[in-house]
Amino acid sequence: MQKIEAIIRPEKFDIIKDALTDMGYNGMSVIEMKGHGNQKGVSEVWRGKRYRVDLLPKIKLEIIVNDDVVDDVVQTIIRESQTGSVGDGKIFVSELTNAFRIRTGEEGDIAI
Repeated sequence: MQKIEAIIRPEKFDIIKDALTDMGYNGMSVIEMKGHGNQKGVSEVWRGKRYRVDLLPKIKLEIIVNDDVVDDVVQTIIRESQTGSVGDGKIFVSELTNAFRIRTGEEGDIAI
C-alpha cells in the first residue's frame, strides 16, 4: 500500500477528482490549506498599492492505493494539474505498513 499526497492548485481539484473517479478511485481525503514553495508567494496590486501574499491557497489531496497502481495515479495527477507555471504543486509517495477498516475490522489491502 502506498499513500499519495498531492499539493495542488485549488482550481485543478475538480479536474483531478473527476479523472481519479473515472479510473475507479473514489476514496480520498481533501484538505484546504495555505502555503508556499520556492516562489515564496506572489505580489499583487490593490487600489494602487503593492501587497505581498506569502501564503497561497492550496489543496492537499490524500489517496491510498495498492502498489501496482501508484504510477498510474501519480501520472494522472501530474497530467491533469500541470500548467507549466511556478506553483503547480508537489506529489509525495510514502509506504504504508497496514490499514484497518474501523467498521468491519478488515485490514491490509482489502481495507482500502
